[in-house]
Amino acid sequence: MGIRAENLQPAGSTIPRLHGVRVLHHMEDGRLDPIIAQFQDVEFVYVPRQGDIPEDASGEALLTIPRDYPNLAELLNRGVDWVHVTSTGIDGFPLELLGHRVMTCSRGAGAIAISEWCLAMMLAFEKDLPGVWLDKPPERWFTAELGALYGKTLGLIGLGGIGTAVARRALAFDMSVLAVRRTAAPAPLEGIEIVSSLSDLLEHSDHVVVAAPATAATRHLLDADALAATKPGVHIVNIARGDLIDQDALRAALDDGHVARASLDTVEPEPLPEGHWLYDHPRVRLSAHVSWCMPESWDLLMAPFADNLQRRLTGQPLEGIVNPDEEY
Repeated sequence: MGIRAENLQPAGSTIPRLHGVRVLHHMEDGRLDPIIAQFQDVEFVYVPRQGDIPEDASGEALLTIPRDYPNLAELLNRGVDWVHVTSTGIDGFPLELLGHRVMTCSRGAGAIAISEWCLAMMLAFEKDLPGVWLDKPPERWFTAELGALYGKTLGLIGLGGIGTAVARRALAFDMSVLAVRRTAAPAPLEGIEIVSSLSDLLEHSDHVVVAAPATAATRHLLDADALAATKPGVHIVNIARGDLIDQDALRAALDDGHVARASLDTVEPEPLPEGHWLYDHPRVRLSAHVSWCMPESWDLLMAPFADNLQRRLTGQPLEGIVNPDEEY
């Protein structure tokens, strides 16, 4: 899977043939080959994620994933003034090392796949999938106790690119959509109602999708008090980060049935150790942080970097800039 070159540059433009730009990167297995072919006058230098850094490895940009690698501090001091991380969340990156450097991320690049995943989890809950499938003759035909997304209320915690994509699909199912966000920005789509408080959203939502960034302010956002404020029988979907939910409080809410189901694509810690209670709880649907996956996933994640590299070469402002104070 690679990036198709024709998708990387604005219509009617060509990549400028400039010299002297070097990009340090952690990408293995030929994943950058299409971009390397596109930007022929940019030098790309692979650097291992740990161990000694070659003495001649230096560059203006670093392309990486948000992790605290053992040699990261030294690598950043090799002339780097721009860091791009290939994800929406940057919580794994040690921001204290960033200093004066600019950081960008692939914000919203996973919105298509992740929003489809959220709708799949909500439909599976309402339609009792896979429980409704047969492996022997049933007691009766032609009837079942199934729900519907039609007429239900979706609560979105976070309304960035992913939250907006979930809302668009939910509105197509004739759901009511509530959202809570940290800013006072208006709703990006007609039909989304911005509510003033998390408790108001939780009180009225049949399905709650957690799509907020992981920051110090959002850690355990859904704690015991918040979960107690949810509508009885709520379905919670987490595609953000595991630490937004207090998992001990979630377990209690699942055990007493107040939370009917938790569909969790992300948990704390990751990977989850063998024997953890989340693996076999009857009200939990657990996946291995795969909601972002689709055939074009890598293309979509790398496209913001390619666009910003084009901007860097032509002196235009970068997009998707991270605010270190806000942690996203």
